[in-house]
Amino acid sequence: MNRRALALGALAVSGALALTACGSDDTSGGDGGASATANSNIKCDDAKGQLQASGSSAQKNAIDAWVKAYTTACKDVQVNYRPDGSGAGITAFNQGQTAFAGSDSALKPEEVEASKKVCTDGQGINLPMVGGPIAVGFNVPGVDTLVLDASTLAKIFDSQITNWNDEAIAKLNPDAKLPDLKIQAFHRSDESGTTDNFTKYLKAAAPKDWKYEPAKAWAAKGGQSAPQSSGVAQQVKQTSGAISYFELSYAKDGIKTVDIKTEAAEPVKATVENATAAIGAAKVVGTGKDLALELDYTPSADGAYPMVLVTYEIACDKGNKADTLPATKSFLNYMASEDGQGLLADAGYAPMPTEIITKVRETISGLS
Repeated sequence: MNRRALALGALAVSGALALTACGSDDTSGGDGGASATANSNIKCDDAKGQLQASGSSAQKNAIDAWVKAYTTACKDVQVNYRPDGSGAGITAFNQGQTAFAGSDSALKPEEVEASKKVCTDGQGINLPMVGGPIAVGFNVPGVDTLVLDASTLAKIFDSQITNWNDEAIAKLNPDAKLPDLKIQAFHRSDESGTTDNFTKYLKAAAPKDWKYEPAKAWAAKGGQSAPQSSGVAQQVKQTSGAISYFELSYAKDGIKTVDIKTEAAEPVKATVENATAAIGAAKVVGTGKDLALELDYTPSADGAYPMVLVTYEIACDKGNKADTLPATKSFLNYMASEDGQGLLADAGYAPMPTEIITKVRETISGLS
């Protein structure tokens, strides 16, 4: 895979016309804002009926925007997306309850095997659709800017650093007035692809301090928990001394985010542009129609944010249910289209690099 080409492709996509979009807390997924101009290019292809899907809560705000635009154009389709976490989404998909699932981690071999029971003569495949930074939000009175590195983050989330005026934090923030305040570290209570990617970063960047294997389920000791991205973000917003991790689009309503110290000259902010720089260096490691990516959690380039995730839409390559196949292909095609990807930047997400999203579109067209 040509990393330079991917990086340039990612920047080209992110520079495309971004249509207005906003998030919503309505779990029906139907209230995300979207420009009506996007509707003119949506191909409904005789799609109709209800489309059930569930999974990643990290992509919920993107799904909201897509559903708004798509169902305005395709009035015979009702899309119902439950943002109940990547683990729950894959389980529901493999039990035949949904047409597709959203997951912030690629399918494991045993999950692919399980999918063959519902994908007649086929299997579940990973379609990378949404990218973005995993922001670390904090609520520390009197502190507006905070720099942390992987080692310090690992110790905070493993209850080894428990107070905000700890020497390790102070060393990274010599100009900050850090209070004598207990750290309230929140992690996800549900199985989460965001947790999986966050812990992959900690394991890769601070292996001596993070002893746990990356996984969707939280393994470290101590801390507090809340369900879904919206739940941990809300805890940061309302709890003095809180810190947690969630997709950037949830860092709103005044939630401040940590700048991450990497091998680069300057700490890196959690922005769509900085995440795009990192995702542009990803490699496709899936085989056949599967487009699973390998991400670099320890970039050294200036402006490359190290904590990124890619949300995959999980669908059957073959054996999709006949009554939902037209709507599944139509909706996924819109999500992967130039207009669909164009909504992402304004919603706080990173579009997929051109080389990757082109393969996604080709794969969707061949779903059967």
